[in-house]
Amino acid sequence: MKVLKFGGTSCGTVESIQQVIQILKTNIAEGEKIAVVYSAMGGVTNKLIEIGRMAATGNTDYLNLCKAVEERHFAAVRGLIDVKNQSSAIAKIKGLVNELEDLLRGIFLIRELSPRTLDLLMSFGERLSTTLITEALKAQAVQAEFCDARALVRTNDHFGYAEVDFDVTNAQIRAHFAQTDALQCITGFIGATTDGITTTLGRGGSDFTGSIFGAALDADVIEIWTDVDGMMTADPRKVSTAFTIPTITYPEAMELSHFGAKVIYPPSLQPAFVKNIPIKVLNTFNVASQGTTVHTTSDQTPYAITGISSIDDIALMNVQGSGLIGVAGVSARLFSALSRHKISVILISQASSEHSICFAIDPKNADRAKEVLEQTFAPEINAGDIDRDGIQIQRNLSIIAIVGEGMRRSTGVSGKLFTALGKNGINVVATAQGSSELNISVVIQKNDLSKALNAIHGVFFQSEVRSLNLFLVGTGLIGGAFLKQLAAQSDYLRKEKLIKINVCGLARTKKMLLDPAGIDLNDWQNRLKEEGKTTSIEAYIKRISEFNLPNSVFIDCTSDKDIIQYYQPLLDASVSIVTPNKVANSGSYAEYRRLQQTAVRKGVKFLYETNVGAGLPIIGTMQGLMASGDTFLKIEAILSGTLSFIFNNFKPGTKFADIVREAKAKGYTEPDPRDDLSGLDVARKILILARETGVPLEPSDVVIDPILPKNCLEAPSVEAFFEELENSDAYFAQLIDTATAQGGVLRYIASLENGKVVLSLQTVTGEHPFYALSGADNIVSFTTERYNTRPLVIKGPGAGAEVTASGVFADMMSISSYLA
Repeated sequence: MKVLKFGGTSCGTVESIQQVIQILKTNIAEGEKIAVVYSAMGGVTNKLIEIGRMAATGNTDYLNLCKAVEERHFAAVRGLIDVKNQSSAIAKIKGLVNELEDLLRGIFLIRELSPRTLDLLMSFGERLSTTLITEALKAQAVQAEFCDARALVRTNDHFGYAEVDFDVTNAQIRAHFAQTDALQCITGFIGATTDGITTTLGRGGSDFTGSIFGAALDADVIEIWTDVDGMMTADPRKVSTAFTIPTITYPEAMELSHFGAKVIYPPSLQPAFVKNIPIKVLNTFNVASQGTTVHTTSDQTPYAITGISSIDDIALMNVQGSGLIGVAGVSARLFSALSRHKISVILISQASSEHSICFAIDPKNADRAKEVLEQTFAPEINAGDIDRDGIQIQRNLSIIAIVGEGMRRSTGVSGKLFTALGKNGINVVATAQGSSELNISVVIQKNDLSKALNAIHGVFFQSEVRSLNLFLVGTGLIGGAFLKQLAAQSDYLRKEKLIKINVCGLARTKKMLLDPAGIDLNDWQNRLKEEGKTTSIEAYIKRISEFNLPNSVFIDCTSDKDIIQYYQPLLDASVSIVTPNKVANSGSYAEYRRLQQTAVRKGVKFLYETNVGAGLPIIGTMQGLMASGDTFLKIEAILSGTLSFIFNNFKPGTKFADIVREAKAKGYTEPDPRDDLSGLDVARKILILARETGVPLEPSDVVIDPILPKNCLEAPSVEAFFEELENSDAYFAQLIDTATAQGGVLRYIASLENGKVVLSLQTVTGEHPFYALSGADNIVSFTTERYNTRPLVIKGPGAGAEVTASGVFADMMSISSYLA
């Protein structure tokens, strides 16, 4: 025996009702013995309440709304039943509508809508929908019979939330089913008193009806048909990666529903729980889905938790005072006072010192709760045992609850929860956990709810894809190459690394585009061109904060000196930063330290591997050595691909001016080669490396031994510069000849030793690691306490869009691993 219950969305339209009928006919064809409970058509119950209130206030517009309810049901008849078979259905629905109109006329005349009358009024929703579907089934040759639950479900007269007399109800249901073989189409939500007065069963009333009938008939299963694929690991409207929970225990379902999961209302299913009848939550619109089974036990899963639930808007009340410490009965007085005024408490948290008690309630009850407590504890307030401002309200908060019986078997669940929140800059206002280890609840700021849900879901359900949300500034050579690499690797990252990279923002000089749902990397240029707004970095940064997405990363692929002013607010907003832009780290030492310390304090990452050596693992290697306790004694480095190319190719018999011209022609130099030959870019890079070793240097502390003679530096134009370079040929020829005579070559080396940084043109001989350098490679030599007699050398391409973009990519992956 099966009892099926269909909710309002399943009964809401002609198409959905046709799907319901198909589900029923499939069960019958498979030989299943079934009974079916129906809710009102979607939205009708609320509409009836609205109509009743309008009539009670003397608003005659209630007639038009009543007519609309009538027409909705007639339209469903016309869509479900052939014309020649419609008369019976129309007559029965018209009879119910006439009865409804008479009731509303009475409400209108006496200007009153009592709880008893409201229950009768609401009953028409289920009576109309069940009549409609029963007649539609009959028209398709199904032996169906309308079953008015008021004749079988006996209740008291607590209108609005009537209590069931199960002894009488169970006996009447069994007797009724023993007398008929027809498919029983049962009105959900309603019952009646011994005197035949209509009552309703409260929240989840139709589920309750299904549970009552299933328990009375000892059903094998109760199926709750709704518009989702069962109970989900989180609200799919807030967490796109949420998935269906295959099996769940009764206690877990209770906990999730208490904290906001709306699919079912487990208290209404208590009769089924008592009889250990499994309940399946299924999707009317996706019959292929296996849905969720709620039972005494659930299947083992690899996850420590079963699901995450939330309440979007709560108020937190805090009662504190030194006079509460060690005083018996304070909590009892507090919660008894709230109970007398019918104020429900959602969550309770108390400090072990007993100095304060805080609890969460519905915000609409907050002011009234404060008044009640001020009256209750007036003697303590007057005596100073409770502070004058000791009863406080915090608003705009939300509760998140992680639920699962697996927590009893898993260690570190709380640690993972709070780490996930901390890494995303989400402050926990209050927390509570029961000794059953079934639920851990946290109170957070309301505007962090979606971010928190996604962060927590990503941590606890890691076998599902987790997301990283990127905001890129600079789509030129490096940024463009990065996007190209990302597009090529996105499938691999999703399948092999279980990472989904969402590019949520793009900005270039003239246009910017922001989309929290993500920008297609195969079409980003067209979207930026067609949908992009005029670029305002200030507005761009503001939108990143407003989106408040979890696992957000800002990537700066520009060399803009003005953009670094936004690094600090981004880090403060718990947004990680990746950048090849050297400006922030090569400015004042105070600014460098401030950014480093903010990143640590906020639990986010500030990564800049590509500041020095493009994609070469220079800074990461240094940080690893420092973290392990090694000490840097000396650094020598060639950190300019341009200067590397020039001096690697400057040999006896060549003219220095010709080599510089060749470098410019190949695109190695800036438009004015003096920008490279000045050594300023190298100075910034070695300054960053010095700071990474812990030496607090300023830019002015870097000593630059100039490559060029004064006449070249002071030339008024690039053309004049090359002329002066030709005129200085003898100067450069002497340099290379001297080096050759010593058996060496010229290299422009940046060095750090004894806390001093010097850039100079040096002669190196065959035993030096820089002697054999070729092309435009960079090279760095680290002499440390551990790498002393033989320095640690890192060599490779130190410039170029592709290798720099790959370094940015690597930093992004490092952040992904950290956040996971």
